[in-house]
Amino acid sequence: MNSCGRLARVFDRSSGLDLLFCRVKPRTTCRQCPQTTPPLARGQSTAANHTPGSDTDDKPRLRAVDLARKIRGEKSKTRETAPPMSAQQRRVMELKRFSVQLQNVHPNVLAKHLHRSVLYQDKDVVIVNKPYGVPVADDSDVTSITSVLPVLSKMMDGMKMKSDSQLIPCLGLEKDSTGTLLLARRDEVVEHVLALNRNNKVERKYWVITVGVPVPSEGLIDIPIIEREVTGPQPHYKMALSPLYRLNDEGDGVTKVRSHRQAHPAVTKYRVLDSSSGCSLVELQPFTGVKHQLRVHMAFALGCPILGDHKYSHWSKLAPQKLPERVLGKLGIEQSKVRHLPLHLHARQLTLPGSSQVDVNVSCLLPKYFTQTLGRLHITLPDEKQT
Repeated sequence: MNSCGRLARVFDRSSGLDLLFCRVKPRTTCRQCPQTTPPLARGQSTAANHTPGSDTDDKPRLRAVDLARKIRGEKSKTRETAPPMSAQQRRVMELKRFSVQLQNVHPNVLAKHLHRSVLYQDKDVVIVNKPYGVPVADDSDVTSITSVLPVLSKMMDGMKMKSDSQLIPCLGLEKDSTGTLLLARRDEVVEHVLALNRNNKVERKYWVITVGVPVPSEGLIDIPIIEREVTGPQPHYKMALSPLYRLNDEGDGVTKVRSHRQAHPAVTKYRVLDSSSGCSLVELQPFTGVKHQLRVHMAFALGCPILGDHKYSHWSKLAPQKLPERVLGKLGIEQSKVRHLPLHLHARQLTLPGSSQVDVNVSCLLPKYFTQTLGRLHITLPDEKQT
């Protein structure tokens, strides 16, 4: 074979063949040797350069931008091929999103949300709009409001490095309720507010949506409450009524019974604001602070449980609330998805005597899921009815 003089002959013992290699540098071209190939561009490869057992691949490496385009393309194809969601499915997704909006979040995120939702503040108290699903007291499962109060206090103090201010919950709210939450800046303020509350000088009004229409449309419920054990396949505890009177044997009167020592006095004033589609918007004003008082009085005393109250809609079992077909149709969900309905219990208004002879009166807007439910049930808010 004629050579340009720049070729080297090497004998390959494994194949028994003589191999010719050009001694020119890899990135240069030997003009006198037609057997040499042009230099390869970056990222290119040929079959001649690939040997069995090597770590190189025939395919060029995929760049990050190309990978991102590929993933976006696959997602768009999935959306195109996925069947469209029905109205009921979309409704369930909305309810799921509402019920977990601020659960399991970073404490700083919750503190910032509370800082944006401050309704009132002075030198003694702070009132914030409590979000749904967040407990006030410490809870091991989700971030609690109490756990982020030091961060919130620092935010309200201008993020000063040295700050002695603090925030202490006074009148708590249930985990699944929303609305006005009272915080005190000092321990002595907490004691003062609790004393006012014991003397019925703190006025709290709640708005609830009930399944059913209370009869009469307004009144006073004065029935003690006690915690009882529910036996059965799933033993559990619930708050229950412990009345002081019962119907006599003739059914034409009542007989006073002996009060239970562990029962707590519970008094609730109620007023129906509007009703439609078999449901009602009811204003509640408790004069006592028994655990689950409003839920128990509405469910067991009036027979109109609060919408989304899966605990007190039944007595003997733990199951999602059973709703009439008419209500299910208005809400746009099926009975099998009712468990996603949040509790419609909102602390609407808080009034307490102020230190300067002026009462502190704070009202809180309804959460989004609450107003959406009112719209679906065609229940009108009082302010809208007046206009």
